[in-house]
Amino acid sequence: MEIKTPIKVPSLLVLTSIVFLLTAFTLFKSPKANLVQTSTWYIAGPAVESQETINQVRQEKRIVKVTAKDNPSGEIELNVLITPSDSNDGAPTNLSDASKFVSITYKSSHLIKLQAREGNEEGTGCVHGGSHPRVDLPASPNQFKTIKIKWTAFRQDGLPNGKLLNIHNLCKFNFVNYHPVSGAFLEIKSVTL
Repeated sequence: MEIKTPIKVPSLLVLTSIVFLLTAFTLFKSPKANLVQTSTWYIAGPAVESQETINQVRQEKRIVKVTAKDNPSGEIELNVLITPSDSNDGAPTNLSDASKFVSITYKSSHLIKLQAREGNEEGTGCVHGGSHPRVDLPASPNQFKTIKIKWTAFRQDGLPNGKLLNIHNLCKFNFVNYHPVSGAFLEIKSVTL
């Protein structure tokens, strides 16, 4: 005569908990860092706003705003490091191979050149030098626009055959208006990697 041992079935509570945890890990991945919220922004050129004003507005309203002065002379460059730093020249960031693009939500009166600046060859990080692969951000003066830009779109000097961006040595983003006119503006709500 064969004796059968009853199979113990986990309680419904245990099964429900396991299913919940697996679902939570799948659905609720940690949110990507938004550089508007996490990093200090820097400005150079004929802008109305100072660095202090830009960062105060950024912290209070979660938006970065830059406006060209009347009769501006020279380019306006707004930049942010990928990894927060106490200065405008920090250590480069080594992005994972799983990172495929940057997503930006912005509004701009004019074409903006977005440079993804790499660390320099001397090995001193983001202190001047390095290459500046770039792409164009088209003007979107009337509404905020969200675009995803693949890392493979960033090429040296914006040329189709230019050197590709090295995402393992990424310092910062430079948002550049090379030919600003009076009142030209750029507003950025998010930059996520």
